[in-house]
Amino acid sequence: MSRILITGGSGLIGQELCKLLHQQGFEPILLSRNPTKITQWTAFEWDLDRGWVDPQLFDQPIDYLIHLAGAGIADARWSDQRKQLIIDSRSQSLKILAQAFREARQELKAFISASAVGIYGDRGNEVLSEESAIHKERKDDFLVRSCIAWEDAAKAFEGLTARISHLRIGIVLSTRGGALAKMLPSYQFHLGAYFGDGEQYYPWVHISDLCRMFLFLIQQGKAGVYNGVGPDPVQNKTMAHILAKATGKKSLILPAPRFALRLAMGEMANVVLYSARVLPKRLEEEGFKHRYRDLQAALVELIENKR
Repeated sequence: MSRILITGGSGLIGQELCKLLHQQGFEPILLSRNPTKITQWTAFEWDLDRGWVDPQLFDQPIDYLIHLAGAGIADARWSDQRKQLIIDSRSQSLKILAQAFREARQELKAFISASAVGIYGDRGNEVLSEESAIHKERKDDFLVRSCIAWEDAAKAFEGLTARISHLRIGIVLSTRGGALAKMLPSYQFHLGAYFGDGEQYYPWVHISDLCRMFLFLIQQGKAGVYNGVGPDPVQNKTMAHILAKATGKKSLILPAPRFALRLAMGEMANVVLYSARVLPKRLEEEGFKHRYRDLQAALVELIENKR
């Protein structure tokens, strides 16, 4: 049984991914600050403040690594301290882990690191694939800068594996957390909202398809970048109306003005105002099949099954 080490395995994506990997015959291994709280899977302690990883992790070989760990991008207002935490929790953790692998003289069959579509920045109606340019010169754009740092940090594993892949994740749809869980309550009161003019494109992905993407990359992926999104990004206003249909409730859809979002959220408003019309070109070219290609069908499935 192949052993897969997962950082951030107790989070929204990690919990679902562990179940899928186990069903497919893999053994999920988690890293946690509090491993005693994880009862369903084998877990080992790591302490990023001390730069320490439990050496018992390496008593048996680790075959694959999936890196999901990182402070939530939209969990708190972006102070300078918060921005640094968002970057360090993703990049410094990889450096510490890579050093632990080197000291244990262990190598991996493959390393898959989560990234985000935020790396493309605000691109309007431009159709984006893995081949689209990344504007590294936009150093004042935190979303772009943090994603670049995230992907650059994976270079710490060069020489430890023959294959490093990056999965640039879009808006992950789940009723158990993330953006959808925050949007749903207002629709119970027949109210919905879109942000700014609502014309910005949102690249969404059903959480089940996202986990299957990680499995696909483990089993047959190649090195390099993949877009972890569904095949049909939609505009924000359209998404709001489709969500109302999926809940089965007639809702009044109102705009949240750009200036009000800036006042309330500061620079973090970019998370909801940026447009990224991202397509999963490479995944589809290499044979990945989405189960959820239509947004309304995906939302109905999630809501009905409380996933």
